[in-house]
Amino acid sequence: MKQIETNIDVQSEQYRFNITEYQPVLDEYKSRLQSVFNRENEPSVQKHTSRGKFPARKRIELLVDPGTAFLELSALAANEQYNNNFPAAGIITGIGIVQGKKVMIVANDATVKGGTYVHETIKKHIRAQEIAMQNHLPCVYLVDSGGIYLPEQANVFADRFNFGRIFNNQAQMSAKGIPQISIVFGSCTAGGAYIPAMSDETIIVRGQGTIFIGGPPLVKAATGEDVTAEELGGAHVHTSVSGVADHLAENEVDAIRKCRAIFETIPASKAQIVDRKEPKPPIYPANELYGIAPVDLKKQVDPKEIIARIVDESRFNEFKANYGTTIVSGFAHVDGFPVGIIANNGFLTTEAAQKAAHFIELCNFRKIPLVFLQNITGFIVGKKYEHEGIARAGAKMIHAVATASVPKITLVAGGSYGAGNYAMSGRAFDPNFLFMWPNTKIGVMGGEQAAGVLSSIGNKTNREQLEKQFETESSVYYSTSRLWDDGVIDPADTRKVLALAIETSLNRKIEEPKTGIYRM
Repeated sequence: MKQIETNIDVQSEQYRFNITEYQPVLDEYKSRLQSVFNRENEPSVQKHTSRGKFPARKRIELLVDPGTAFLELSALAANEQYNNNFPAAGIITGIGIVQGKKVMIVANDATVKGGTYVHETIKKHIRAQEIAMQNHLPCVYLVDSGGIYLPEQANVFADRFNFGRIFNNQAQMSAKGIPQISIVFGSCTAGGAYIPAMSDETIIVRGQGTIFIGGPPLVKAATGEDVTAEELGGAHVHTSVSGVADHLAENEVDAIRKCRAIFETIPASKAQIVDRKEPKPPIYPANELYGIAPVDLKKQVDPKEIIARIVDESRFNEFKANYGTTIVSGFAHVDGFPVGIIANNGFLTTEAAQKAAHFIELCNFRKIPLVFLQNITGFIVGKKYEHEGIARAGAKMIHAVATASVPKITLVAGGSYGAGNYAMSGRAFDPNFLFMWPNTKIGVMGGEQAAGVLSSIGNKTNREQLEKQFETESSVYYSTSRLWDDGVIDPADTRKVLALAIETSLNRKIEEPKTGIYRM
């Protein structure tokens, strides 16, 4: 593979300006993360720890193998919603390693409104289960939750992807042979009682864990019976009387130890075998991405400059280099794993869409995971291009993306607009993972363009107000708050995150392609 030669002069005035311009973007990102992670002085956290209970992230730290990485997902879920009273949406999800096996971990944070669920909490929990199913990952539920947040019940209870979907997913995962283990650290009430009840094995902590369909106040209201939480559904009841739980733990450390012991008997998944090379770092430093990442999305960035700082030895075997040049495609390795990369270099044209479809088919047959590097304003428009059949070419690319059986990992590094979002494996196309950089924007179009379109058809909507609305709703934080992605990542961490995502996506066998290769 040919080594990419950079055209970036890190000593230049332009590069130094880019670094300066990106710093506030990075600072805001880190500040928002810190507001989620550093909460030890909050009264709810202090009350929780004063009871001898670990915070959710500490429980995860004790569960995973020492010295291994934990890929946390959607850390900024629910950000700037609910008056910021639901940091991380009150639930921690991510991928860790337990006894050498990749595992999806779902941990309630009882310091956030008692671990109750709002819309984004449910969406995050369900997304974790979707990732577990897609990648055949065992699931560990660290349960400490009061169930549905009652003031939001109309938004979380009855619809298809509301609270009940969690239990449907548990049944589907069980049918697929995906192990599920629960540790009950605290409250587990109402519908939430089914999380441990539907798990393969359940551990419950003495004096802390409780499981019941209706708590003491509801029992009193319904039957007049006075009963304590421990008498109704404590650890002794469920390990000695009801049989709902299987293992009694003396404390949280003991519970985690028992969970790790269970994973000694869980067989490893039948992973996809790929020709993994010895991992070698890029020849260019990752932090140079701060001077490359676009802040002004109207300025095109050479995607090869990004690729050069992500892939092994900065080597890239480009496919159809001189054809459809608004798409850059080719083969590389990330941490030794083979990947096919499709990156935007401008509008999607007929030739670019055809090229991308062809390349996707090659990766599909060679069982090589795809990485989509999005920085796209959309498909090119105009009479000439419509006559050339841009819609037909775009449909071919979209069809190839939708039906690809290989893993797909999407990174939004700049803009993600219009049908370009779809063609480049946006959320609607079920990529195994989708991450965004802090400088990115996502929307049907830019605010200025939207205002112009509405004006041209006689709509008298206030232009300034509309542009402001589009600006707000296309923000990366608006997106990640609503879980349109799997998290915002630091550009310098891109290679590490991609490597974890690729390795996770190879945790199951890749299906055989359903069609041959059609040259476009």
